[in-house]
Amino acid sequence: MTALARLRRAGSRTRTRTSAPPVWLVGAGLLVALLGLVPIAYLVTLAASAGDEAVALVLRERTLAVLGRTLLLAGTVTLASVVIGVPIAWLTARSDLPGRRWWTILAVLPLVVPSYVGGYAIVGAFGPRGALQSLLEPFGVTRLPELYGFPGAALALTLFSYPYVVLSVRGALLRLDPAFEDVSRSLGSGPWRTFVAVTLPQLRPAIAAGALLVALYSLADFGAVSLLQFDSFTRAIYVQYRASFDPTLAAVLALMLVACTAAVLLAESRLRGRAGYHRSGGGTARTVPAVALGPWRWAALAFCGVVVGLAIVLPVGTIVYWLVRGLGAGEAVTAVLDATINSVVASGLAAVAAVLAGIPVAVLAVRHRGRFADLVERATYAGFALPGIVIGLAVVFIAARWLPAIYQTLPLLLVAYLVRFVPEAVGVTRASLLQVSPRVEEAARTLGRSPGSVLRQVTLPIIRPGLLAAGALVFLTAMKELPTTILLAPTGFDTLAVRIWSATSEGFFSRAAPPALLMIGVAAVSLALVVRGERDR
Repeated sequence: MTALARLRRAGSRTRTRTSAPPVWLVGAGLLVALLGLVPIAYLVTLAASAGDEAVALVLRERTLAVLGRTLLLAGTVTLASVVIGVPIAWLTARSDLPGRRWWTILAVLPLVVPSYVGGYAIVGAFGPRGALQSLLEPFGVTRLPELYGFPGAALALTLFSYPYVVLSVRGALLRLDPAFEDVSRSLGSGPWRTFVAVTLPQLRPAIAAGALLVALYSLADFGAVSLLQFDSFTRAIYVQYRASFDPTLAAVLALMLVACTAAVLLAESRLRGRAGYHRSGGGTARTVPAVALGPWRWAALAFCGVVVGLAIVLPVGTIVYWLVRGLGAGEAVTAVLDATINSVVASGLAAVAAVLAGIPVAVLAVRHRGRFADLVERATYAGFALPGIVIGLAVVFIAARWLPAIYQTLPLLLVAYLVRFVPEAVGVTRASLLQVSPRVEEAARTLGRSPGSVLRQVTLPIIRPGLLAAGALVFLTAMKELPTTILLAPTGFDTLAVRIWSATSEGFFSRAAPPALLMIGVAAVSLALVVRGERDR
């Protein structure tokens, strides 16, 4: 063996060798991973006990019809989000669109609007007895067409999930090497043909990633489909659970929804492929000059204006309209104070718990790489792929059977939040930890510090901006969580999400306006903290 070969082999061993993690770190990471796997394991056990009855439920005509409607809704919303999101991403990343920085911010703001608030805004604006009908009554219009069902659900979910595609595709466009497009243009291809033949194929992984998030969001949504009276799987699971004293059939439906989620994940991995999309030669990619839109800029502005108007101006304007109308009718705004306090307390505790639980998993994944660390991290992410209503049902079943003392208590709700949202904290913490050189920690170890002391006194202070961003992200998503909160919240413990859903499902739009406006305001602040944390890191 040559000296060069020996050096390469030694270097490879050095890169792959990692220190053994402390026992307490392994135990903490394993506990978090098992917590994420418990809902699936229990649902499988519960559904298996149903026997032939489970098979009959799966093959029932109504069940298959609900499955078809759910897949149709998810497919429609995903396709519509791609059709809307890709042009907006290109306009804000590659064109000379006037005010494109502002359009970038406005285009992703719908992420702070929960789907059930968006559904409430759509019904409150365009539905029967809505704001539009009130404005048209002097002209003889006494009733508008119904928006309930598939059209309303598809519209609501599309308007408030397309930003996932915008964020993913825009980031890819900013990183693309323009050399490929230059070659295509030099061979005589026009701008449109170059985009279709060269740029669009390179965006396939980004489009697939954004479409995956939209599809999972559509499959897991409960609030919008319930308010708009569309029979999807989440609504069918909730109805089955409320209507039957036997939880096994609800568990069977929940596992069918989990199978749909797994199928979507598999389809996304196949669509993304394994091809490389980076430069194969040396050098760096140059900055891409903005494409002049010319007279098309007015059409682009109109397109962005319509989308942002429907996704941001419509919800906020509708909520303000019903708020003013409710105040004029003597609606008590002070009644929202208790729900606000409950939401802040539950979401704040969930954020703290998720960040603390995510730290050992992130440390294992980054500082102690190996098969065990990979398994722990992947098991933790299982909760992220489960819809909220599935996690809620699993925790309800477990608590009712083995932990009745904490059934319908705040600690049980926090456990469900932890299972659902700890992957978000793990992802942000892991990204922050990757930016910290391990030599800083090694230097502290040489001074006699223990691994726990190094983590507490050196590593965590360095990644504090990332931890704050992770907490803000979990706070934002926990504040908007509806199905898990409905199933597990203590009696009388109304949150903003539950208050909005209860009022709108009964048609009391004025009563829902104050909590809806507060929800959007708090969510916007949380999103600003997340963005600030990303900038600090």
